Amino acid sequence: MAHEDTLAMLQDSLARYLEDRHGFEARLAALRAADTAPPPFWPGLARELDLLRAALPEDQGGLGLGLAAHLAIMETLGASLAAQPYLSTMVLGAGLLQRRPGAAADALLEQVVGGRAVLAFAHGEPEGRHSRSWVQTRLARAGEGWRLDGRKAVVHAAPWASHFIVSARSEGAPDAAQGLSLLLVPRDTPGLALRAYPLRDGDRAAELAFDDVRLPPSALLGEAGAALPQIEQALDEATLAVCAESLGVLRRLLRDTLDYVRQRKQFGATLSSFQVVQHRLADMHMALEQAIALTHQVGERLAAGGVTPAERARAVSSAKVAASKACKAVGQGAVQLHGGMGMTEELAVGHYMRRATLIEGLFGPVSWHLRRVADLADLAEDAA
Repeated sequence: MAHEDTLAMLQDSLARYLEDRHGFEARLAALRAADTAPPPFWPGLARELDLLRAALPEDQGGLGLGLAAHLAIMETLGASLAAQPYLSTMVLGAGLLQRRPGAAADALLEQVVGGRAVLAFAHGEPEGRHSRSWVQTRLARAGEGWRLDGRKAVVHAAPWASHFIVSARSEGAPDAAQGLSLLLVPRDTPGLALRAYPLRDGDRAAELAFDDVRLPPSALLGEAGAALPQIEQALDEATLAVCAESLGVLRRLLRDTLDYVRQRKQFGATLSSFQVVQHRLADMHMALEQAIALTHQVGERLAAGGVTPAERARAVSSAKVAASKACKAVGQGAVQLHGGMGMTEELAVGHYMRRATLIEGLFGPVSWHLRRVADLADLAEDAA
C-alpha cells in the first residue's frame, strides 16, 4: 500500500477516534482537570490506534513513515485542538531520542510508543529569544556522572511529562554552536523543581529549575558537546509540524465562520450576502490556501531527503511565515465576523482562535523567521 493511502487511513482513524473521545465538551472537561495527567484521549493513541509508531523507522519498531506521518497526524490533531502531548513527545522527544541512540534512549523510546511515558523538551531559556543555540544551563562532570544547574522557560507539556530531554552547555559562550549536550532527566530526579501553569489556549507548560541535579553517565544522549545539529533539526521539524497543525485549526475556523455568516441575518439579509463580508472571507481563504500549499511543499521536500541544514531552515521558516500570517488573518477574521460571541468560552471559535494566536509565535514569530531567511540568503550569497 502506498504511503499516501496509509496516511489517509491513519488520519481517518484518528479523526473518528477524536470525535468520540475529544469532542468540544470533552475538551472543556479536560481543561478543568488536574494538570498532572495528560488529556484522556492520549493513552488511546498508543493502546487503541497504535499511532505513535507511525513516524519511527522500521528498525526501531515503527512504520517508517517519517516526517510525513507527523504532519498528517498533527493536521488531524489540530482540527480537534489536541496537538499536545504528541508534539512534545513524538515530534520533539522521540525525534531526538532516535537521533541520539543508546541503551537509555532506546528503552525510553519503547515506553513512549507504548503510551507509558510522556516527554517534554526543555531547551528554551528566558534570554534566548528563540535562538536555537542560546543555552546557559550548565553541565559539568561530577565523579562518574554529571551535574546539571540552570533554568528553562515555558516548557510545553512539562506538567504531564514523565521524562525531560534537557539541553545544557559544558563549554563556550551562551550562544556558541559547540558545547551543547542533551540529557535525559526523569521527573522525580532530586534537585529538579517544576512550576506548572496553564496557557491561554488550554495547553500546559512549566518553568523548570535544576539545582545541583546529579545524573548518571547514562543520562547523556549521544556525544557530549555536539548536540546542536540534532536540536536544530528537531526544532525545524516541530516548527513544520505546528504549521500542519495550524491547517487543521484554520480549516475548522473557516468552516464554522462560513456556517455562521450563512445563517446570521442583519437588516433582513444573511451576513454572507454582504460584499464586505465576502471580501473578508476571500482573504481568509487565500491566506489559508497559501499556508496549505507551502506547508505541503516543504513537507514533501524534506521527506524526500537530500536537503542541507541551511536549505531545511530556509524552507521551514518560509512555511512558518505563511502559517503565522494565515493564523492571524483567519483567526481574527473568524472572531470579528462572529462578533462578541466569538470570544465566549461556550463557542468553539474562541478556543480555536486562541490556539491559532499561540501558533503564530510558537518556535518564533514572523519577524524572527523573516530575519532567519534573510540571514541564510546573505550567507548563501557570500558563499557564492
